[in-house]
Amino acid sequence: MTPKLTALAFMLLAVPASAQELTRHTNPGSDFPILQAVEVPAGMTTVYLSGTVPSVINESADRSSVEAYGSTEEQTVSVMNRIKDQLEGLGMGVGDIVKMQAFLVAPEGEAVDFDGFMAGYTQFFGTEEQPNLPVRSAMVVEALVNPAWLVELEVTAVRPAAD
Repeated sequence: MTPKLTALAFMLLAVPASAQELTRHTNPGSDFPILQAVEVPAGMTTVYLSGTVPSVINESADRSSVEAYGSTEEQTVSVMNRIKDQLEGLGMGVGDIVKMQAFLVAPEGEAVDFDGFMAGYTQFFGTEEQPNLPVRSAMVVEALVNPAWLVELEVTAVRPAAD
């Protein structure tokens, strides 16, 4: 190995893993607010959050009714606010989310409101204040544990490197 290559190899090995950054790969030619892939370097801490469901927004409504939890958009915002609070309690933020799985249910007799889901989702991702995007899967499921829930989100986040 030449002296220059030896020095370069030593410098690469000397960089602590925590100094490495995530690599976020966008979808070429698309403005859809999800990523194609995320690379997480060795040494970073991955945090897995359990599936999160919406909070009651209408206390006077029956807890087994959609009216108690709101529309798909309202439920998505509720779930994301709960996730945001959970992450902040761990010293993290929504921008640290690298992967999301969305489980969506159609209200009885209707189609899944994907536009409503996206209206809630885009309040948290790809904004001027929070430009980071995750990779994401969205699945239509027949039901969640509570028949009034239209949205459940499960996320994976990566703890930012210490300065």
